[in-house]
Amino acid sequence: MTNRSSDVLVTGIGVLSPIGLSIAELERSLLNNRSGIGLWQSEALSKPVPAGQIGTDFSDRFSKLELPYLDRCSQIAMLAADQAIDDAGLAGFAECGQRAGLFYGSVAGGVKTEHDWVKQFERDRTRSSRPFTIMASMLNAAPALISIRHKIQGPVVTNSSACSSSGVSIGEGFRAIRDGYLDMALVGGAEAALTPTFIALWGGLRALAEPCVDDVARSCRPFSVDRTGLVLSEGAVFLMLESRQHADRRSARRYGRISGYGIASDAFHIGSPDTAGQAAALRAALDYAGLEATQIDYYNAHATATRGGDPVEAAAVRQTFAEHASRMPVSSTKAIHGHLLGAASAMELAVCTLAVRGGFLPATAHLVEADPECELNHVRQQPILDRQVEHAMSLSAGFGGTNVALIVSKEHDSLTKSPTPVEKTS
Repeated sequence: MTNRSSDVLVTGIGVLSPIGLSIAELERSLLNNRSGIGLWQSEALSKPVPAGQIGTDFSDRFSKLELPYLDRCSQIAMLAADQAIDDAGLAGFAECGQRAGLFYGSVAGGVKTEHDWVKQFERDRTRSSRPFTIMASMLNAAPALISIRHKIQGPVVTNSSACSSSGVSIGEGFRAIRDGYLDMALVGGAEAALTPTFIALWGGLRALAEPCVDDVARSCRPFSVDRTGLVLSEGAVFLMLESRQHADRRSARRYGRISGYGIASDAFHIGSPDTAGQAAALRAALDYAGLEATQIDYYNAHATATRGGDPVEAAAVRQTFAEHASRMPVSSTKAIHGHLLGAASAMELAVCTLAVRGGFLPATAHLVEADPECELNHVRQQPILDRQVEHAMSLSAGFGGTNVALIVSKEHDSLTKSPTPVEKTS
């Protein structure tokens, strides 16, 4: 086992998502099963698709000097990061030197900037891009800009491992603190890829959900016998992680404690998931946390509502948790917020953290009849309130076969302390 120097606490959360533009709004949406999925359409495509949309233009939150560098992905990432830092009661990181880091995940990065440039190149025959277009479109633009804004001088790392991208980033930030290399890390991810070219790429996989005729908000139905596919979404989620010693020194509030991280590759197929790889990640997280499978009180599933993916994960859960799988509450909150791709892990770990802190079980909305291949103890349609959750686990599985499992555990003094701001240094 690895030598571990410190517990790792969640002291701040920032969210911009289809079901909330703050952690408080996110929690209300989970408790009320409010969907953020609507119809997205473009003249460039033959038909509309359901998508999780934020529906707000944030460009007025930035100066004219900043905007040329900022794809929408970077905009929402920076604002969610600001929220997490403020929520943690921090004013900056300059005094931390290289003891503070940033770990970020995304699939597409500045894809809207790339889309707009290619359109200019092909349609308008523009042969030279505007200055800074390359900087706005690069995958690490968002974390670079966040580190510049907040003076994060330690490791600033971008991970892109498909739908587990932010999960790897959270796990590696957690491990850097736990092993004593850092005192604090801002971890998370962002995605803003609702563009015609990107949607069409997914359409080629025949993986996108059909709009629900009765109510487009019900288009994503994980585990359901009548599911038709995944729903793409945009959003950004960051968590502020700190060592217990650092959090204690400033009497920081605690949402929970990251206790487990497991990562494993399928080594199977670039586009199809594998039960063995997912089960390996789940077992690795339990082992890292020193927990028995029976101690997990809630499991937030990756379940994207695809025909091929959901049964594979259900089998991995049954394989890992054995008899406990018939008792352990399971849900996929993608039913209301959709699939945030590179930011999915961060979104779903935030959901787990709220479940642990608030004592409730989020639901799989719209799940009326489960697919027999996906047999588990599903939390169906409505959340379960007033339920003690000591340990919650989430799984993310990405194309290419990278699987990440994370565990968040309850901090019993999480509501007894308020954050104390750290003085900003010049």
